Amino acid sequence: MSKQQHRFLRTARVLVVITTMFTGLVATTQQPAAAKTRPELLVSTQWLADHLSDPKLVIVHVGDADAYQTAHLPGARLLTADKIATQHEMPHVELLPDDQLKANLEAIGISNDSRVVIYSPDWDPHATRLYFTLDYLGVAGHAALLDGGIKKWNLEKRPMSTDAPTVNKGLLTIHPHPEIVAKMAAVQQLTSGSDSGAVLIDARPIKRYRAGHLPGAAPFFWEKNLVSAEDPVLKSPEELRKMYAAAGAIPGKKIVSYCEIGLQASYTYFIARYLGYDAAMYDGSYMEWSTTKQPSVRGDSAR
Repeated sequence: MSKQQHRFLRTARVLVVITTMFTGLVATTQQPAAAKTRPELLVSTQWLADHLSDPKLVIVHVGDADAYQTAHLPGARLLTADKIATQHEMPHVELLPDDQLKANLEAIGISNDSRVVIYSPDWDPHATRLYFTLDYLGVAGHAALLDGGIKKWNLEKRPMSTDAPTVNKGLLTIHPHPEIVAKMAAVQQLTSGSDSGAVLIDARPIKRYRAGHLPGAAPFFWEKNLVSAEDPVLKSPEELRKMYAAAGAIPGKKIVSYCEIGLQASYTYFIARYLGYDAAMYDGSYMEWSTTKQPSVRGDSAR
């Protein structure tokens, strides 16, 4: 073989290597990494029953005092809604100041090393609102939702209690994450269609969506995440991913949820985190949007 042929072969090999590397690079940039489910964000009733005596376990009953005094899960601590969110007119629900949130959570014994399990006897979005709050404070690393909630616990005829546990004050080191709280300006940009890296999800019932929704929002009622009203556990991660993909929420896109006042949207936020997606919640939600006369869309069309 001549020197010229050797040089030609070497050049051809180099070109093949470069082409392969470039093709791989393009494929990597075009295909976002698959999001990984975070199973630790969910605990079953059986798991909880087996761990009731764990010294680091903090079960939080999010609801009113009357329901708590009537019956609650053994060892559960009461946390009323006003301890984690404002109750003023507009927006109706918003995060309390950081130091107040920290003090209220420490008061029920939550510490940096606590294993927190959350449920609500009234409405699951009350429970996920607490998860959102913990995530905002940067202390949700050991927090989980009780899958099926108190309804599944009672269906399985597991023990209930009327005793309030003795609680030692906790110690929390918070690291707030304001980026997960979507503000009006960011949502306005999202509704304009200029942000292709995020998808807006309306977590309300479809009749509320049709009555008026944010431009570009996709309807996804939070209860659709559950198997059924009779069996209120989460659907499988595979089913959830398909449903969210149908609404435009896919890996690589940020899910920004909203509802009426920032409760139902917290459930969508929780599911996004559970599936490993990037997420934020518009805390002001439709109440702030509509009362400040922002543009809305009626009917089934997103825009």
